[in-house]
Amino acid sequence: MSLVETKSDRPVDVVGGNLRIRLAEGPEEIRAAQALRYRIFYEQMAAQPTAEMRAARRDFDSFDDFCDHLLVFDEERGSGPESVVGTYRVMRREGAARRGQFYTSDEYDIASIDAYPGEVLELGRSCVDPTCRSGAAMQLLWRGIAEYVFYHNISIMFGCASLPGVDPVQLKLPLSYLYHHHLAPPALRARAVAERYVAMDLLPIEEVQLSQARQALPPLIKGYLRLGGFVGDGAVVDREFGTTDVCIVVKTDWVTEKYLRHYKREDGGGGDASRTAAGSGRGSS
Repeated sequence: MSLVETKSDRPVDVVGGNLRIRLAEGPEEIRAAQALRYRIFYEQMAAQPTAEMRAARRDFDSFDDFCDHLLVFDEERGSGPESVVGTYRVMRREGAARRGQFYTSDEYDIASIDAYPGEVLELGRSCVDPTCRSGAAMQLLWRGIAEYVFYHNISIMFGCASLPGVDPVQLKLPLSYLYHHHLAPPALRARAVAERYVAMDLLPIEEVQLSQARQALPPLIKGYLRLGGFVGDGAVVDREFGTTDVCIVVKTDWVTEKYLRHYKREDGGGGDASRTAAGSGRGSS
C-alpha cells in the first residue's frame, strides 16, 4: 500500500488508498471509536461490559478524555463517524498528569518507564473492524503512531498487550517464550503489581519450542516484538476483558530507524526523512 502524508497542520494525516488516518476531532468521532471498541471487545471477544456501556453500546472509561485517539477512516463508507474502521488510544505524560496516572499503572509498576528522560507514550485500546483486517488498516495505524512519535518527540512507547484467556497455565508456552527471550532490561523493566503478579517463566527455557511459541502469540504482540519491543516481569489476568496481559516497552529510536529505511525504499529515496517514517488488542493492546 502506497502511503501519502498530506499537507496539513494535523500531527497525523496520512492517506493510503481509500483509508486515511488522523486524530479524532471532537466528541462525535471519539464516540465512533468507542462504538468500534465495543463491537470488537464486547460483542466479538470475551470482555464484559458495564450496564452503562451495554446501554450506550460504547466502550468508555475515565481515561478517554485525557487521551488522543488515532482513527482510521474508510472514505468509501463516507466522511463522518460511520467511516471509522480502526483506532488506537494514546496518552502522553501531560494527559496522565491530568488524569492522575497512566492506565497501565493499574496492572504494572512503571516507575522505571516514568523516570525515563524524554517524553513517553502509552498505547492502548487498539482494534480494527473485521472487514478491514487485510493488513492495510494495521499498517496505517503503525504509520500514524510513528507520525505521532515524530511530532511529539516520543522516546518510549509502552502499554498492556493481551493474550486471550484467563488461565496462565494454558498460555505457558507464549508466556515462557516472552520471559526467556524478550524480557526488558532492568532499566526499562516494568513489574506486575504484587497483588496481581503471575509468573511468566512457567516452562524452563530448554522446553520452549520457539516456532510453536511464536505462532501462539497474538499479531499485535508479534508486531511489537518485530519493532524491538520487550516485555515486563510478570503477567496480569484481566477477568473483565477475558485476557492475560503483558507489559510491552518499545524504544522509539529503534522503531523510527526501521521505518525510515522502509519508507525511503517505498518513496524511492526521496522526501524529507524526518517525516517519512512509520511506526491490535485491547491494552496496548
